[in-house]
Amino acid sequence: MSYSELGPIKMARVAVVAPRSRLRSVLVEIADAGVMEVDELHHGETAANHEASRMPRGAPKNAQPRLSRGEPDLDKLRDREAWDLVAGEAELARRAKDAVEHGPAGILLGWVPDQDLDGFAGRLAEHGSSVLRLPRPRGLEPPTRMPERKFRGLVQPLIQTYAVVPYEDVDPSLFAVVTYVLMFGMMFGDVGHGLVLAALGGLLARTEHPRLQRIRRLWFFPVAAGLAAAVFGLLYGEAFGPTGLVPTLWLSPLEEPVRLLVAAIGAGAALIGVSYGIGTVNRWREGGLQLALYSSTGIAGAALFFGAALFAAGFVWPNGGAKVAGGALAGLGLVLAFAGFKANAGEGGGALGQAVVEAFDAVTRILANVLSFGRLAAFGMTHAALGLMVWEGARSLWGSPFGSVMAVLVFVLGNALAFALEALVAGVQALRLEYYELFSRVFSGQGRLFEPWHIPIASEE
Repeated sequence: MSYSELGPIKMARVAVVAPRSRLRSVLVEIADAGVMEVDELHHGETAANHEASRMPRGAPKNAQPRLSRGEPDLDKLRDREAWDLVAGEAELARRAKDAVEHGPAGILLGWVPDQDLDGFAGRLAEHGSSVLRLPRPRGLEPPTRMPERKFRGLVQPLIQTYAVVPYEDVDPSLFAVVTYVLMFGMMFGDVGHGLVLAALGGLLARTEHPRLQRIRRLWFFPVAAGLAAAVFGLLYGEAFGPTGLVPTLWLSPLEEPVRLLVAAIGAGAALIGVSYGIGTVNRWREGGLQLALYSSTGIAGAALFFGAALFAAGFVWPNGGAKVAGGALAGLGLVLAFAGFKANAGEGGGALGQAVVEAFDAVTRILANVLSFGRLAAFGMTHAALGLMVWEGARSLWGSPFGSVMAVLVFVLGNALAFALEALVAGVQALRLEYYELFSRVFSGQGRLFEPWHIPIASEE
């Protein structure tokens, strides 16, 4: 995979030049191909502003447009109540208004995936039209279309809920899903609960229930998160609580809370470091060395973060050299970030004050973001505490026949309640950490989705 293939599909800026006399057939071919996003020059106007594109009174508003290759008789279509074809002709008329007139030709501007350009040009050439590649306009960002790969399709909802990946950025799909699953598992560590969650995800993937169809595509997340929780459950020695069904391979959250807290903050710092690396690559791709160097989510921010980490390490493991090197690196990062803030703020005393405030915020935000990962340990301990409470309650009732029945009920219902509550809390908290602590460094803005113009062609009948 080359450097250019790390992000969205490469887009070509194109101009379709067609004879005005054949503009309709060219538009039909463009609509059928479905690979060109056509610029809407009359975007601010509604279709009702164009007489030729009006739908007649009585026509259903939800008619799905279709096209015929030959130009139909609109009066006959209305008489037949072929509203799908009428809607298609109305859409064609609206798009024809977006063609720039140049002598006997009409010119349509837009974007086409580079990989589809040759085939698209060949189709239009049969209608006497030419497709010209244009230089990318300065300041105009191409739309984003991600390569269609099965894994990416499974995890895209996690990213698109936050932002559309900008055209120049790398694809963060793998980073996003690994970090989310890792954080969820650390907060929901229990072998039994994790396997139940994974099983529910498997059932969701196979369900045909109409009310679950909208969320069916999310099945991958409960499966992956459940398996991660089962792994952490083995590390914690938790299986429906401290039942002794599995050994403790690492630590017990309630017995070694400080060690767990240090591990959570350390893991968070490592994830933030990786996000700075991805952010630096993105800033470089977006604006070159200058943007990458001075951005608080690029080299400047990374230097400040890693310098502060090295400086702190010099205190934890006493080392004068680490303190000096860390302080110098953090200072360099702060100076670069301040210069970037000042350049964006402009001139004058107000701009200087704004840059100072932003620099101070950048420093405090790093500390707050790292400490925020302490919630991985806090909610992990909460989950373990709930499991312990249910287990001890069931044990205290076990003995007599009636008490044993009550013990089973307490164990089952208590675990069900703990499962539902903690799954929701861990899911939300992992999402919060993903978006605010990590994605805020990966992205500096957002792109827009590639929306090719496509209308299906009706059969000859």
